[in-house]
Amino acid sequence: MDAICPECEATVPLLEGTVEGEIITCPDCAAELEVVSINPPELALAPEVGEDWGE
Repeated sequence: MDAICPECEATVPLLEGTVEGEIITCPDCAAELEVVSINPPELALAPEVGEDWGE
């Protein structure tokens, strides 16, 4: 099963056992992607988590 990278439009293979919410890396542009849907396969840019630094 394959999905399309929303950053560079490359084909990204989704391995068997991939689950929604999983973070994967695009093999072409190295963008961190979140699996938002398995059926149909859909990816989105992963949300960037900033450091809290105790604020």
